[in-house]
Amino acid sequence: MPSYGYSIIGVDPDRTSLASGRNMRVSPKQCREVCNQIQGMMLDKAIDLLELVIDEKAWIPYRRHRKTRGHHSGMKKWPAGGHPVKASKQILKILKNAEANADSKGLDIDRLRVVHAATQRGRSYKKYIERAFGKSTPYFEVTSHVEIVLEEVS
Repeated sequence: MPSYGYSIIGVDPDRTSLASGRNMRVSPKQCREVCNQIQGMMLDKAIDLLELVIDEKAWIPYRRHRKTRGHHSGMKKWPAGGHPVKASKQILKILKNAEANADSKGLDIDRLRVVHAATQRGRSYKKYIERAFGKSTPYFEVTSHVEIVLEEVS
């Protein structure tokens, strides 16, 4: 069993709450764009944004992985974007977990801000499709590690 740590160091444990999701079967590219969008937001606004993205009423701008993404009329400032529903559902679960951790620590829920939201590639599950003449084609399923840190602002 691996022991996972956090990529952020030097946080005050009395004012912060941490949560992470490991080896989630979602795209790391989509998780990266969602994490970049919610970082720095207040907790209630981040939860509202993710719920709107799940309902496909709000857009997430794709700032890095945008070569094959098309422009949509709903995007105002950025040339590419989309509705990463699967990644938003998983990150929303982690946000709710971090909120519950903060509540059990006795932090004020209305003053929580997302100070750190990061994603890394997880392990890839190797799968193969059998082909004719004894050949096979690999298709690997990628996973993501997501970590979120909430801090109580004064």
